[in-house]
Amino acid sequence: MKSLVTGLVAAAVLTAAAAVPVSAQQNNRIIVVTHGQANDPFWSVVKNGVAKAGEDMNVQVDYRAPETFDMVNMSQLIDAAVNQRPAGLVVSIPDASALGPSIQKAVAAGIPVISMNSGSDVSKKLGAMLHVGQDEVEAGRVAGAKLKEMGGKVGLCVNQEVGNVSLDLRCKGFTEGFGGKVTVLPVTNDPADVRAKVKAALAADGSVDTVLALGAGTAGEPTVAAVKESGKTGTVRVATFDLSANFLKSVAAGEAAFAIDQQQYLQGYLPVVFLALNAKYGLMPGGNVPSGPNLITKEKANQVIELSAKGIR
Repeated sequence: MKSLVTGLVAAAVLTAAAAVPVSAQQNNRIIVVTHGQANDPFWSVVKNGVAKAGEDMNVQVDYRAPETFDMVNMSQLIDAAVNQRPAGLVVSIPDASALGPSIQKAVAAGIPVISMNSGSDVSKKLGAMLHVGQDEVEAGRVAGAKLKEMGGKVGLCVNQEVGNVSLDLRCKGFTEGFGGKVTVLPVTNDPADVRAKVKAALAADGSVDTVLALGAGTAGEPTVAAVKESGKTGTVRVATFDLSANFLKSVAAGEAAFAIDQQQYLQGYLPVVFLALNAKYGLMPGGNVPSGPNLITKEKANQVIELSAKGIR
């Protein structure tokens, strides 16, 4: 992994960052605050990346997140982190209006901030040094265009985290790239709820031939199950954002079309590395670092199943 760091840092054309006040560099603690819910396996991969970066860079890293999708709680976690004066702060930004004031407090206090996962469109405006993640609208467009190419004409976009702007942008991009009729299906983060609502939607509209889920473990897997129970495997295409070992097995078996890999391990790993290098040497890449999107199709699925099961992909 250290060789990966060296290569990425060199490729990013490191530039000297603005001087950070000494008071913000008096410890080697980096705090990471995300909106990731405890039952979402996606975020366990992010946490693995965070932990490995702390180990590789020999810095103390604290990972914090609300138990549910709660922007008030998340803003409080950011405020608490600012009060601890870390050497750097990593944040996801699913709702800029709710989290913006807290992020700007960190910047005003002289704490270097990097955003990750969500918020690429507002990161710079809020004062973050850069963003590590994918452009959600573009990722949705890529998925939509691929599903259109596969013959899709009527689609569902299954949103398991209503209120997360990044997920809304995914559905927007999907609609643009798909070109056909798309209906957004709001669900909860409970796989049983997703399964039931997707089955009901398929029963209510027999013309639906495409379903895009916005999270593999929480929405993608139960969507595959719903399509199978509806007797429509092979006639209704299923794709998802993000990866899980079980969804990838469905792709390998031909029961799902593809998964969109945004490489969330890197979203956890790289910001910690960059902030550690910034605190030590004043170094920072000169721009955002795209971690995706990459489409994992049937041809590639078997290659990443094991890594997904290990919490790396």
